[in-house]
Amino acid sequence: MDTFEELLAEGAAVPVEGWDFSWFAGRATEARPSWGYARLIGERMAGAAAALDVQTGGGEVLATVARAPALLVATESWRPNVPVAARNLRPLGASVVEAGNSLPFRDAVFDLVVSRHPVHTPWDEVARVLRPGGTFLSQQIGAGTNRELSEAMLGPLPPPEPQHFEHRVAAAGLTLVDLRAERLPVEFFDVAAVAYFLRKVVWTVPGFSVERFRPQLRAVHERIVRQGVFRSSSRRVLVEAVKPG
Repeated sequence: MDTFEELLAEGAAVPVEGWDFSWFAGRATEARPSWGYARLIGERMAGAAAALDVQTGGGEVLATVARAPALLVATESWRPNVPVAARNLRPLGASVVEAGNSLPFRDAVFDLVVSRHPVHTPWDEVARVLRPGGTFLSQQIGAGTNRELSEAMLGPLPPPEPQHFEHRVAAAGLTLVDLRAERLPVEFFDVAAVAYFLRKVVWTVPGFSVERFRPQLRAVHERIVRQGVFRSSSRRVLVEAVKPG
């Protein structure tokens, strides 16, 4: 078995660009929601004429689409991910634009907008760029995701604030079509996977660094040595809304 220091050094060295989680194979697992987000966007893209993926990461999920619309655009706010997304989405003929919450597109240009795990959803902007009758489909990170891991690093936390998706959709002038939520098991089998995850999924522990949280990481390592696993849980929410008209 690798030592704590060896594992920590390994977890600290893995590049965090892109949104490919294949490195975790055999080291961590996370169950996927029953609705199958990648399948859903593949179905929607096949029937769209113009589509936008907001906060695409490295484009890894969008790249699975079998049939792309004539106009396909993706935005990404973290600069190191932009060339990764451009490379992954080139076979689909997609354009990748570096952009944050302000979407640099004309009003009513897309009939489909999708977004997977956005850090922040620009609801008003999504509604603005949608055509009347257009669809917004998003898999959101539910409140309290990986709370067990967050508390292992930060100590007890206050209850998560409600996300009020119904109100956010309505306030943007959209009509809610579907809203589903699931809680899913997450398992980490070594502390290298924990360290890498926290470096990559930065909202889990704001301000995380391996050096700053070394004592907490050692405690998690010792727990994994004793029990064989560190268990956490993710929350995922599927939101589908349409623009009236």
